[in-house]
Amino acid sequence: MKKVVKFGGSSLASAEQFEKVGKIIRADKARCYVVPSAPGKRNSKDTKVTDMLYNTYALAESDDAFDKELDAIKARYQEIIDGLKLKLSLDKEFEVIRENFKKKAGSDYAASRGEFLNGIIMANYLGYEFIDAAEVIFFDEDGNFMPDHTNEVLSARLADTPKAVVPGFYGAKLDGSVKTFSRGGSDITGSIVAKAAHVDVYENWTDVSGFLIADPRIIDNPKGIDTITYRELRELSYMGATVLHEDAIFPVRKEGIPINIRNTNAPKDNGTWIVESTCQKPKYVITGIAGKKGFCSINIEKDLMNSEIGFGRKVLQAFEENEISFEHVPSGIDTMTVFVHQSEFMEKEQRVLAAIHKLAHPDSIDLESDLALIAVVGRGMRQMRGTAGRIFSALAHANVNVKMIDQGSSELNIIIGVKNEDFDAAIRAIYNIFVEIQL
Repeated sequence: MKKVVKFGGSSLASAEQFEKVGKIIRADKARCYVVPSAPGKRNSKDTKVTDMLYNTYALAESDDAFDKELDAIKARYQEIIDGLKLKLSLDKEFEVIRENFKKKAGSDYAASRGEFLNGIIMANYLGYEFIDAAEVIFFDEDGNFMPDHTNEVLSARLADTPKAVVPGFYGAKLDGSVKTFSRGGSDITGSIVAKAAHVDVYENWTDVSGFLIADPRIIDNPKGIDTITYRELRELSYMGATVLHEDAIFPVRKEGIPINIRNTNAPKDNGTWIVESTCQKPKYVITGIAGKKGFCSINIEKDLMNSEIGFGRKVLQAFEENEISFEHVPSGIDTMTVFVHQSEFMEKEQRVLAAIHKLAHPDSIDLESDLALIAVVGRGMRQMRGTAGRIFSALAHANVNVKMIDQGSSELNIIIGVKNEDFDAAIRAIYNIFVEIQL
């Protein structure tokens, strides 16, 4: 068996955390490929190394002195090296970084150095080979990830390397310039390495013991999720669940490689398994609840709308022309409602409304702002009748007014629209009826 193990920034923030990670890796010989993030916060008042690098590079880009800030970053790494009692010097690496900052190599280059340097330390600590991600993960000239070329080169490299450290978060364009993924991109790197190495499991180690059914900032001590499918995860991640970068599932999904979310600070916990599909019955009807605030609705009314061919296309064209993506489009016989991100819509609202009038000729348009969308997700809902009814009942008892409900044909998720101010109360009501009371 072979495993890829990815460790987040909080798992690698200090020498003490590095030692925990070292024990985890050495406890299982199958953990042969390691993907580290940059050092995260050591405490609540601390600063992530990636943010320190961004700030330092901003000074360099403005032709201001940045030696003090770069030295502070170097000190963070030296603290880890000294704590691990390693005979390792990063002087040459920091001289190269200093020169490249002066040459204004780009913010992507600057941000990537956090993972790059931590990868060097990790490889030295474990006795593994270090593989610079810029040599094996590729982007085209427009900054788009190149999965096929990456997989070909990385597979060949790993075939000759039984144990390696590949830093997360970045790769390089074909001209050699460094390009990063979005924040949380080390999760994606781990998935890419897992596919290329043809491993059996991708372990993603962080500071929580897997996914929780609901946000612990809203629900006190919510139950954990033992097993979740890729499709369920996509729905929850899109609606705000942030344990794993939502794009990280694609490389491993195609290969049938399961992901295991684990806790560096509680390594004996089983965590959450993310799988393609499963016969295991979920413990509860729902798998998880997640949501986002900050939406608005555009309600379009027109008599006999349902018999007018192309009406929906004309309405959505107004949003497309103004480069606004929509979230949900519930409709009735004479009504059609479009939910969009309020921040995207506000500056363009009058242009959008004018375009709808021009293209679709509605009888009236009504706007409502400060809305939240909540996703109730679960493969167990397919076998259980009356799920939507129980949601309505729970929200009614909590005095929450439902602005919209939309159930996909897959019966995997139900989307509920409520006012921003009712967001927390709605999640508590839904969690209570499906998890605490289990009606």
